[in-house]
Amino acid sequence: MAGGKVKKEKGKPQQHTPYQGGISFHKSKGQHILKNPLLVDAIVQKSGIKPTDVILEIGPGTGNLTKKLLEAGKKVIAVEIDPRMVLELQRRFQGTPYSNRLTVIQGDVLRTELPYFDICVANIPYQISSPLTFKLLSHQPAFRCAIIMFQREFAMRLVAQPGDKLYCRLTVNTQLHARIFHLLKVGKNNFRPPPKVDSSVVRIEPRKPRIEVNNKEWDGFLRICFNRKNKTLGAIFRQKNVISLLEKNYKTVQALKLSQEGAVKDTGSQMDLSSFGDFDEDQGMDMDGGLDDDDGMEVEDGEAEGSQSEFKDKVLGVLNEGDFEEKRSSKLTLQEFLYLLSLFNKAGIHFS
Repeated sequence: MAGGKVKKEKGKPQQHTPYQGGISFHKSKGQHILKNPLLVDAIVQKSGIKPTDVILEIGPGTGNLTKKLLEAGKKVIAVEIDPRMVLELQRRFQGTPYSNRLTVIQGDVLRTELPYFDICVANIPYQISSPLTFKLLSHQPAFRCAIIMFQREFAMRLVAQPGDKLYCRLTVNTQLHARIFHLLKVGKNNFRPPPKVDSSVVRIEPRKPRIEVNNKEWDGFLRICFNRKNKTLGAIFRQKNVISLLEKNYKTVQALKLSQEGAVKDTGSQMDLSSFGDFDEDQGMDMDGGLDDDDGMEVEDGEAEGSQSEFKDKVLGVLNEGDFEEKRSSKLTLQEFLYLLSLFNKAGIHFS
């Protein structure tokens, strides 16, 4: 009616934002394209790209960052899951001097076998932050560095130091494999469409040489330590469920050593103890590290009693040997975690 108010149609809010080139960005897929050219330039500058570098870009979108990477390096390998974005990239660089230096791989980066690259530069969907980080860190041969845009809180967990509120199992797991540096804070308005959270750019440098650990052993150890990261280690390792688990692992390992001692001497090989004494049903690493202060396995309160008493003394003896009983996981350095695990292993106590 003339002069009346227009009634708005009710319905679900749109899940995508139109792009002037005809492509819609889907928030549900984590598609937030960098629109600030100054920020793109800053990321490329801080990447330290050499003219001879092969660059891996994850989630190139419409190619704003891709163009700058092609100008700086020798070759860009772009992994993109959205076929619409793949076509946009191909159209954008077709017939240009960059076309023969750009390779586009359509697929899920988490399920794609990555080729050789010197450096990774990426603005990724935040829901894949953890699995992608560890996929990159397990890549061989090791790359020089990765410059990645993460959700701000996730990024700050990666760079946290002992005693910081965000210091957690994710922090220690990541810093075992790499040195991580915070480079830039990025506000949500630098993206189209703007995400709900602020972001940060970090630099990840794989450790060379790597620190060699048994991954299942290390993960089981950290799960216990960070079960209540602000409690003393003495309190954590006195709990009945923890003592029971470690005693079971101890007895299993001792029995296997006795039964296979002859075979080990004959072959001169080491036993792989990683598959014994399951810590929990999920043998994979919990990449996210949780958003709570105390992540990890839930255990009952109370000290070990009865038949566990002797083994409890053995566990506490290890803590006392390294002066760890009154220390807290929230304040231990990576080197201290590695040292404590070595003391447990030396005493025949295993976590996987």
